[in-house]
Amino acid sequence: MMQSENSVEDSLHIRKLEVTDKEKGFIELLRQLTVCDSVSDERFKERFEEIAKYGDDHCICVIEDVRLGKIVATGSVFIEKKFVRNCGKAGHIEDVVVDSGARGMQLGKRIVEYLADHAHSMGCYKVILDCTEENRPFYEKCGFKKKEIQMVKYFV
Repeated sequence: MMQSENSVEDSLHIRKLEVTDKEKGFIELLRQLTVCDSVSDERFKERFEEIAKYGDDHCICVIEDVRLGKIVATGSVFIEKKFVRNCGKAGHIEDVVVDSGARGMQLGKRIVEYLADHAHSMGCYKVILDCTEENRPFYEKCGFKKKEIQMVKYFV
């Protein structure tokens, strides 16, 4: 049994998003989180290249199950440059999702830690995120705490 568990763990690789990840179910994974319409290969490549121009200021990470050639978890962080806090930086974590078939293996925690570590390495004084009340216990286990409230105004 342990050998089987180790082989599963060994097959889960965390890394930055690659343009070929669209073919590995990246868009389908995002659909488990929120509204995500079909994205053509051309549009995906254009958006990937646009994000890549931000360098380390916008990091999308994934966990790939290399046995299956499938993306099973993802999240992103972008770095906001500010005037407050001595021209400090803040990281904003977004779009964290783990495939429904891969939950319970601490993949969400691995994604959040990877993103928070990235923000810290970029010199951020804090990293923030928005979540549902239902997901609050998960993020508290990742070291986050509730602060104030979220407001939103949608344009579409």
